Amino acid sequence: MKEKINYTEAFEELQEIVSEIEQGEISVDDLSAKVKRAALLIKICKTKLSSTEEDVEQILKAFESDPRETGANNNDPD
Repeated sequence: MKEKINYTEAFEELQEIVSEIEQGEISVDDLSAKVKRAALLIKICKTKLSSTEEDVEQILKAFESDPRETGANNNDPD
């Protein structure tokens, strides 16, 4: 079963792991597991960032071709 975690949760957990490593709070026995977890969290973050970038690019392209497609509506009564 694939773990569902959002970008913010993944980033916060990654920051905790980095902090633990920097402060020497992780035992040698746990280090390998933490590094593997950090690699997974980095992958989750990169995937989400790439997906978001693609979404933004599609929205911008749609806006450039037809501003009405993005839901922009000028309802000025003038």
